[in-house]
This record gives sequence, C-alpha cells and structure tokens, in this order.
Amino acid sequence: MQDWEHIDFAVEDTIGQVWMDRPPVNAVNGAMYLEIKRFFSDVETHLPQARVIVLRGRGRHFCGGNDLAEFQTMTPGNAAERMRLVREAFWAIYDCPVPVIAAVHGAALGTGLAIAASCDLVVAAEGARFGLPEVNVGVMGGAKHLSRLVPQGVVRRLHLQGDPVPAAELQPYGGICEIVPEDQLDGAARDLARSIARHSPAVLRFAKRSLNAIEYLPLKEGYELEQGLTGELSAYADAKEAVNALVERRAPVYTGR
Repeated sequence: MQDWEHIDFAVEDTIGQVWMDRPPVNAVNGAMYLEIKRFFSDVETHLPQARVIVLRGRGRHFCGGNDLAEFQTMTPGNAAERMRLVREAFWAIYDCPVPVIAAVHGAALGTGLAIAASCDLVVAAEGARFGLPEVNVGVMGGAKHLSRLVPQGVVRRLHLQGDPVPAAELQPYGGICEIVPEDQLDGAARDLARSIARHSPAVLRFAKRSLNAIEYLPLKEGYELEQGLTGELSAYADAKEAVNALVERRAPVYTGR
C-alpha cells in the first residue's frame, strides 16, 4: 500500500474528497506532482465508490503554485524531465474517469490555476484569487489552462501582467460556476457533486470521456463521436435503466453496469 505525503483522501457515500496538503501554501514540488499523477491515474483503486471528486487544498490556500526552489535549480538539461512530470500530473486530473470539482479558496496561482482548470468544474470562495505569475519568476506555462476558464484577451492580460485577480472578475466568463462565502465552500462543492453523483456511474464515465474527446473538435466530428459513444453505451444496463425509469416515472436504480 502506497504512503501519501502530500495527498489525503476520503469518500462519503459516492462523493470523493481529495486534499492537497503541503504546508504552508501547497506549493507543488516533484514529489507532490508524482503523487497527484499516481492518485488521479488510478482513482478507481483509491476511491472505488466515488462518482464525483471534490479537490481542495488544506490550509490558507488552494495552491500557491510551483515550489520556487525547483525553478532555481532548473537547467536546459533537467527541464524536459521535470516538465514531463508536471504535465502528466495535470493530464491525470483532466483524464480522471470521474468528474472532478475544484473547490478553490485563497490563492490558485500558476500550477494552482492549472490544477483548478484541469478539473471539470470550479467553485470558489469569496476572496479567492487566480493568477499566472510565471513571467515574474522567468518561466512559462498555465496560459493554455486558463483558456479553459476565460477568453483569450483575459488570458493574455493575466499572463503578461503576472498579477492575481479576484475570482469575481473571472466568474462572468463562465469558467467558475459559483462564488460563495469561504465557510460555505465545502457545502457548495458537495451540493454540486451530489447533483452529479445522482446519475449512473457508468453514464457519468461516458460523459466525462465524451466531453474530453470533443472539447477541441469541430462540430460535425464532435457530434459524430458523441453518437458513437451513445451506441457503445446502449449495451449498458444503466443506460436502459435511465430511460425506463423516466418513462415509468420512478426513481432509477443504478448498478454501474
């Protein structure tokens, strides 16, 4: 059984809870990137009952970014391997077979912003700040992730200025679902998770797979892919249970098959 130094997790009913835990600000180093990658690449082993996961940060901040000590020792010779691990950690969250909700409080900067934007949905606490301070420390990254939350003009301003902005400034663009008082963040994230987890786990996995596959496809190709997944899903008992329950006006009983 693997020991976890920077990740903690639990499940309540069908809602998985995952915490980043590297004081004081959850700055991510190589070891933590590796844990994120390992956890989200094998979430079915670690949280087999979870239909939805809520990702949070312990302490005052969601994630203050990359550990700056690692930038200080980066060279053209070691950068490629380090950057590979970083992106594999982000991809593991993005490709997680169940939906992931980022519950952001305090700061989500650089890597923290990329982690939040790798999730399917984002809720934030009042006072939460998002930013790309990469130009401040002589590195690149995070702009493409930010483009999942806001339009290109906002991406360029945040990336070129390097200054964090309040979550409330980004919410109108649609990338942040809801902003609530900080003491209500956990409840809001759980409510959102429950509204998703009521559906079939099998269907949710197809939905996540579909959304990732079509995100950057043209309309025609994307819809054709969705239709193909509908055909594949029709072999699952839960798919028939969903439509039968609706027709029969009763609550569905899902098995995950």
